Amino acid sequence: MHLRIGTRHSPLALWQAHWVADQLNSAGHQVELVKITTTGDTTTTPLGQGGGVGLFTKEIQKALLDERCDIAVHSLKDLPTQPIPGLTLAAVPNRESPNDCLISTKFRSLSDLPLNARIGTGSPRRKAQLLHLRPDLDLQDIRGNVETRLAKLTSQPFDAIILAYAGLQRLGLESLKLNPEHLCVLPTDVMLPAVGQAALGLETCTEDTKTREALLPLIDPATLICVRAERELLRLLQAGCLAPVAAHATIANQILILRAKVFSDDGTKLISTLHQVPIDQTALSQAGAINDETPISLAAHVAQSLKSLGAEELIATTRLNLPKA
Repeated sequence: MHLRIGTRHSPLALWQAHWVADQLNSAGHQVELVKITTTGDTTTTPLGQGGGVGLFTKEIQKALLDERCDIAVHSLKDLPTQPIPGLTLAAVPNRESPNDCLISTKFRSLSDLPLNARIGTGSPRRKAQLLHLRPDLDLQDIRGNVETRLAKLTSQPFDAIILAYAGLQRLGLESLKLNPEHLCVLPTDVMLPAVGQAALGLETCTEDTKTREALLPLIDPATLICVRAERELLRLLQAGCLAPVAAHATIANQILILRAKVFSDDGTKLISTLHQVPIDQTALSQAGAINDETPISLAAHVAQSLKSLGAEELIATTRLNLPKA
């Protein structure tokens, strides 16, 4: 089967697309990459000024609908939770480390950072959590792909920057010329990840059953169950990608655990909850993961818990504080 993969041009996006292509090639399919420029690749303004939602996905999704490609490979954290008519999230492969990572040539941890240290990050979620831990920090927007941001660590007066550890793993520390001693992987109890962080989302046209069948072997059941819980929670909160909302689901001993946090922009207010539910062993298989409703019901329970604690008001406030275009 000949399959066309739609992908962004960035080195990380291409690495992810090539990884998917390699899996499909191994299964006997012929694959070509269709490189697509997205709005998020061309804008240099802070994410809030660009509208945020779908900046890195809309053009690739349009290419799917226009039949210019058969599969869209997304970083799942960039894919909006509101469904697009005619499109389906067909597969989620095994997730890598969801942690964030502090990168600095001078300091080894958050506690090592001096008073008023200047930190580069464009993520409201990371900013809020950093300020919750260290209100003194001077947080500055930083945009661009992984390589661009790493270059700014030395070309601009940053004491450290924050990036997703999975991106560094995929591109390779050696190829990025990164000294492992300059990295501090932040535990999830210090910095809770974004919804879907470190997972790939493979999207197809809903009616393209042949392509969806070709992607079935790429599904990792446990990852799919976890990200379904995270994404459903974000959808129910109507938070989008610009609100300081973090969530991470895990499975241990047939228990599905969903932990979530909602912050104010400045990190002074925090709402946090953790709920868990048994998950049937049959769900930890490809067919079971696709059909199991446990993550959906757990997300609904967590969303209701957060709302009862005032999460909707916090999220509404962050929308009012978004920078204007």
